[in-house]
Amino acid sequence: MSDTSSLGSSYIDAAAATPAGSIVTPASPTDSLPSSSDSNSSATSTVGDTDADAEWKESLQQLELLLTMVLVPYLGKYFGRKAAYWGWARFMEWKYPVEVVITSKAAFKGAGAVEAAASI
Repeated sequence: MSDTSSLGSSYIDAAAATPAGSIVTPASPTDSLPSSSDSNSSATSTVGDTDADAEWKESLQQLELLLTMVLVPYLGKYFGRKAAYWGWARFMEWKYPVEVVITSKAAFKGAGAVEAAASI
C-alpha cells in the first residue's frame, strides 16, 4: 500500500491539475503524421523540389508584375473615367437644368475602353 501512495504523490493527474472550468486542449491532429524530413528521400528529389519552388516563385512574380504594371492601371483608368463621367453628369444635372442622356451604352463603354487603352 505504501508503494501506491508514493506513486500517487509523484504522478500528476491532468484532470486534477487543471482548475475547474478550464479547458484542456488536445494535441494537434498533425502530431501523429510523419515528419517532412524522410531519410529515404534522395538528394536529387530535393534539388528537383528547390527547382520547382524557384520556378513557382518566379511565375508568381511574373503574375504580380502583370497585375501591377498592366491590369491595375488599365482598370483604374477605365473605372476612373466612368466615375468622372458619372460625377460630371450628376454635377451638370444639379447645377444647370440639363439632362444628360447616354443614347448607346455599348458605344459609351467601347469609347471608354478605347480611351483608357489609348495611352498604354
